[in-house]
Amino acid sequence: MDPLEVARWQFGITTVYHFLMVPLTIGLGIVLATMQTAWHRTGKEQYLRMTKFWGKIFMINFIMGVATGLVQEFQFGMAWSEYSRFVGDVFGAPLAMEALIAFFLESVFIGVWVFGWGRVRPRVHLTVLWLAVIGSVVSAYFILAANSFMQHPVGVEFVDGRAQMVDFWAVMTNPTLLVHFPHTIFGALAVAGSMLLGIAWYHLWKRRKEGIDTVDDNGYVVVGSNGSKGRDEIDYKGWRSSFRWGGWVAIVAFLGTAFTGHAQAQMMIEQQPLKMAAAEAACHDGTGFSVLSVAGRDGEGATTCDDVVGVFEIPGLLSFLAHNDFSTPVEGVNSLIPEYEEQFGTHLPDDPRYGERAGSEIEYLPIMEVTYWGFRAMITFGGIAALAAGIGLWIGRKGTVPHDKTLMNMAWLSILAPFAANSAGWVFTEMGRQPFTVAPNLDLAGVDQVWQFTAAAVSPGVSGEEIIFSLVALTLIYALLLVVEIVLLVRYIRGGHPAGMPELLADEDDDDDHDKPSSDVLSFAY
Repeated sequence: MDPLEVARWQFGITTVYHFLMVPLTIGLGIVLATMQTAWHRTGKEQYLRMTKFWGKIFMINFIMGVATGLVQEFQFGMAWSEYSRFVGDVFGAPLAMEALIAFFLESVFIGVWVFGWGRVRPRVHLTVLWLAVIGSVVSAYFILAANSFMQHPVGVEFVDGRAQMVDFWAVMTNPTLLVHFPHTIFGALAVAGSMLLGIAWYHLWKRRKEGIDTVDDNGYVVVGSNGSKGRDEIDYKGWRSSFRWGGWVAIVAFLGTAFTGHAQAQMMIEQQPLKMAAAEAACHDGTGFSVLSVAGRDGEGATTCDDVVGVFEIPGLLSFLAHNDFSTPVEGVNSLIPEYEEQFGTHLPDDPRYGERAGSEIEYLPIMEVTYWGFRAMITFGGIAALAAGIGLWIGRKGTVPHDKTLMNMAWLSILAPFAANSAGWVFTEMGRQPFTVAPNLDLAGVDQVWQFTAAAVSPGVSGEEIIFSLVALTLIYALLLVVEIVLLVRYIRGGHPAGMPELLADEDDDDDHDKPSSDVLSFAY
């Protein structure tokens, strides 16, 4: 079995799995810090309950993200040693800064926040949370700096067959990074917004189902209480605030991803035109955006560009996305592949680094089914999340949600939409770069370029069987972690605000002790 193909599957599976946690950690962290700021400034208990509850969800996800993220670093040495050797001089600085500055400080401040309830001054406690959140955002910036180099290498030159950094500032201000970073942050906020909206919908619906809240003749909510602090009017205010915050965050995030995504698409056409052509299944130069295209099969069962048939397209839209007008043609696959072949050859070099693949024909066209549908899945699921947020805000405008289980289940499912959009976007970005790990830039024609074929990046001394073993082992471990995370999330989500503040369900006789810090500090840190 080809080690390269297995190594790609392994890295793809572990990366996509890890990236499920990343946007929720970043987006929810920003919202969580805002909640605690609201509590600090107003003193309203509803914000304290929100902070404690969403803090639980944040910590579960943060811990799982750390556990799965560590594997990413190991894979550079396990299956991609040649890649590590090629980019090590460039990646060393941003990844070291991510680990030693951003991640280290983030973890320290998270620890102070978790164990500091009732033990440090409120202002200090709020500050360390903001520092932890800023650390996660800065950490994302450094990671994206490394990834952006793979998409658009800058600030480097070839030295002894390796990329050597000559301009650190250029790497850290890569134009690809400057549009990729805000797009990622808005995508993270979309995940957080949908999470707030969906879970708050469930709890507002649960209050309706239990008869705690009712509606008057005009459909406006009549807030009630069952006598427990865990189901009183403050509980309602907390879920109502989470509901509204989630809806508006999701909508703003969608608009942010749309505008930054447009900037990314325009930059992609300049830097990686074949990726964009593959995303559009555009075999020939044209101006129309394909809404739906289908592909046949050639005699050998493979899909070729000439087998693609456009079913429905919007004239001029692709030109607008690329050039902000409706008439400038965008180059298609059949025009671009000869340009790539002229610059980078038609066959892999006869070099020991390529092993058995040396001299084989280079497939410059990415897997079109993946890029085409991945691009559309990203847009579609992002739109679904924004639409669900808009509908949710409209339905809940009178203070509560309908006593309808079907709508509640749809709200639950809408939580998955931004996760799917982020994953699809990530797959599209990485798969569309093939057959390169470090993609060349056609917009730099005539200049000494830095690039690396994926076929030259895999570890030469690792067999396919060895990578299969690690792939199976990691998949099983990740599956176990997924079960653990889902069980924990479901447990605390169902528990509501009392899951973050168990004292809400304590006997009323213990009220005098509620302001005292818990003796079991691990109760909040799990």
